Amino acid sequence: MILNLVKSSPPEDPIKCTYKNNFNCTITNSYGAFPDRSICKAGQAVFPTTEEELISVVANATMIKRKMKVTTRFSHSIPKLVCPDGEDGLLISTKFLNKILRVDQENMSITVESGVTLKQLISEAAKSGLVLPYAPYWWGLTIGGLIGTGAHGSSLWGLGSSVHDYIVQLRIVTPAEAAQNYAQIRTLENGNPELDAARVSLGVLGVISQITLKLEPVFKRAITLSERNDSDLGDEAAVFGRKHEFGDFTWYPSQRKVVYRIDDRVPANTPGNGLNDFPGFRSTASLVLAILRSSEENQESRNDSGGKCASAKLTTSTLKIGAYGLTNNGFAFTGYPVVGFHNRVQASGTCLNSLEDARITACPWDSRVKGLFFHQTTFSINLSKVKGFIQDVQKLVDLEPKALCVLDLYNGILMRYLTASNAYLGEQEDALDFDITYYRSKDPMSPRLFEDFLEEVEQLAFFKYGALPHWGKNRNVAFIGAIKKYRNAGKFLKVKERYDKLGLFSSEWTDQVLGLKDGLIIVKEGCALEGLCICSEDIHCAPKMGYFCRPGKIYKDARVCTRL
Repeated sequence: MILNLVKSSPPEDPIKCTYKNNFNCTITNSYGAFPDRSICKAGQAVFPTTEEELISVVANATMIKRKMKVTTRFSHSIPKLVCPDGEDGLLISTKFLNKILRVDQENMSITVESGVTLKQLISEAAKSGLVLPYAPYWWGLTIGGLIGTGAHGSSLWGLGSSVHDYIVQLRIVTPAEAAQNYAQIRTLENGNPELDAARVSLGVLGVISQITLKLEPVFKRAITLSERNDSDLGDEAAVFGRKHEFGDFTWYPSQRKVVYRIDDRVPANTPGNGLNDFPGFRSTASLVLAILRSSEENQESRNDSGGKCASAKLTTSTLKIGAYGLTNNGFAFTGYPVVGFHNRVQASGTCLNSLEDARITACPWDSRVKGLFFHQTTFSINLSKVKGFIQDVQKLVDLEPKALCVLDLYNGILMRYLTASNAYLGEQEDALDFDITYYRSKDPMSPRLFEDFLEEVEQLAFFKYGALPHWGKNRNVAFIGAIKKYRNAGKFLKVKERYDKLGLFSSEWTDQVLGLKDGLIIVKEGCALEGLCICSEDIHCAPKMGYFCRPGKIYKDARVCTRL
């Protein structure tokens, strides 16, 4: 039996349907808005609870050639990966495909359904003395969702920090011919080249039902966060990841500071029971969120760069005093290094555990309250090129030191290491990932303070330095020509054709991103303000508000919305 249920719990379910039997639905992401702010509609949502039910769902839809999209419990992807075409599509939620199926201590592996969260996996593996060596820092992702978009932690060691590179077996349900009852379960194992297509699939190959991941025996880490001047960051970025297994950076360009994460394994008998509970992932009082958002909106409306920089320094100093959420014993921070078991420090996200309290508290980005609303520009640059990119950003800061204070309000630029992957749509070379979060107006026609600087950073990354986009984040411009940067893209598309000849799991958006259709760039009035286009005319900016399309300040090929 398909369990038909859509209910609100913290955070809110991204699927909403008009009727109790889950017809006439809409879907959004956890932030309440896609890059183009469109509303994605579907004819029906289903919530299978077993692989058998999932096969039945796919078969029934394939038989009538109905478009399908896989959705997750929290729907964290910013681009429109979950949107089926038209209004009659089928949403297949993995919300109740959330069981740990097997922990194999002898072979050090874990098999889970695709709707299991990273938090569940970490917790269950630890009970058997095992850990996933590398993972994203936010534990609210589902395993199916995070491998589908290539989510990762930070490391150049072992197989690297991408979870999809630790898959040893994957089961995926795909459409099939009538002779196969319209659906097929495919079991892919290491050595099968089709697994390299399925490792990062954007959801266009079918529905992943089960994943087996390679684990390691539990170990301890020692973490020291060290704040330094960013003058030699370009040189350090190229080598730091080889020195420290879990090393990363948090860069505050306008303050010319960077926090180095010196993070390595230590012997299991090293004293310490540290815990990571990052403040940005905790439940926050809705009143506090509203005050902070209103303050930033006022600063934007008044072009108050000084106020923004003052707020940014307060934010970063508060995080520093609180040791960025690290404690030595689960309660208090007494000093570095913080030593703790890997499963206690590798990820966090306690706002997911919040009780229903009429939204007195919420995750900071919960769209039901007045809180964070932001753009994310996230990309990876080959290690051989990162020095040049970092130095170009520093040149922009030299031109206007206040221009990038907005980044510090969102805890700076998080920089994490990645290794080259066998996944066809995975990392192509050893690289450094830059995760940039910044203010987004509720009004799509309202320009941002120092908008031109951030647009130039974005275009520097993708077009001068050939950066690869994070598939689950970014604005439309990040995906311009992106598929051409993947040398095995053709192999991926061949597997896609084999698994889903009718394109039932594809949509206009995924076809555009994969280079199969035009229309990725939306040219209209104000389109550059939201990253829907790169401006070529003043009307793409906000000329009535004093923002005009002009060349970049140091990257002359850039076209950005500049306030004159």
